[in-house]
Amino acid sequence: MKITLNGEAREVAASDLAALLRELDYQPDAVATALNREFVPRAARADTAIAPGDAVEVLSPMKGG
Repeated sequence: MKITLNGEAREVAASDLAALLRELDYQPDAVATALNREFVPRAARADTAIAPGDAVEVLSPMKGG
């Protein structure tokens, strides 16, 4: 299905947010996620379905200041 990931169109097979992170080789404990501009807690990712056209943001923390 086609989604927007971090502002770029992507074709993915995953049907939920946790599976998407695995598919894209993200470390699930090291990122924050949002679906259609709504924050998704780590514990809710497996229960958060993604659909064609959804916008997913995967953010890594940055050091510095």
